[in-house]
Amino acid sequence: MKLALLGYGRMGKTIEEIAVNHGHEIVLKLEEDIDTFELDKMEIDVAIDFSVPKAAFKNITTCFKNNIPVVCGTTGWLDDYEKAVEICKKEDSAFIYASNFSVGVNLFFELNRKLAKMMNGMSDYDVEIEEIHHTQKQDAPSGTAISLAQQVIAENDKKNNWQLDHAEEDEIPVKAKRIENVPGTHTVSYISKIDTIEIMHTAKSREGFALGAVIAAEWIKDKKGVFTMKDVLSDQIK
Repeated sequence: MKLALLGYGRMGKTIEEIAVNHGHEIVLKLEEDIDTFELDKMEIDVAIDFSVPKAAFKNITTCFKNNIPVVCGTTGWLDDYEKAVEICKKEDSAFIYASNFSVGVNLFFELNRKLAKMMNGMSDYDVEIEEIHHTQKQDAPSGTAISLAQQVIAENDKKNNWQLDHAEEDEIPVKAKRIENVPGTHTVSYISKIDTIEIMHTAKSREGFALGAVIAAEWIKDKKGVFTMKDVLSDQIK
């Protein structure tokens, strides 16, 4: 499979290493403006975008218009997500966006949903979320933390929004910390006067995120439509 890497920072380099080990060829490594490349003249099976928020929408939609499926893990650009989905459908292309491609995190998402459903109605408990990432991460809170909060809100009758750090009674506080060389740690806590219930996912390296992105690229090749990692991992996540 021929892959394009849109964004060639530390994550892009890790994805390249795993993709090559899986027998794939990297035909484009993008560090400059996507307009400088004649994508319609290149043979690309799938593009993987781990760029920066200001570049993601343009990268993704340019690929759609050149009949290139996209796997995107860039966060911080989601105000334009619905527009990207519309363009994907119009161009009859394929798209997977995930706030986190790690297989372990996607299992964690399912656990979070189930726990939120169990805790709904437990009035003695309040919920909060904490995420810790490396100091180079540009957005806060992380896309993964936002996904966790949105899942809880969907199951919780008393929470209708989230806020960074300080929240009202009907909101979930999301705390974001930046510490050198931390790939990513996410904790969801249900706190009462007598005890605390916590679930946590701790990434040990970027390899889990990169492997999941390569698995998603392998899965989406030759498909049409808009998908999630739950579709990719349907055999593992019921």
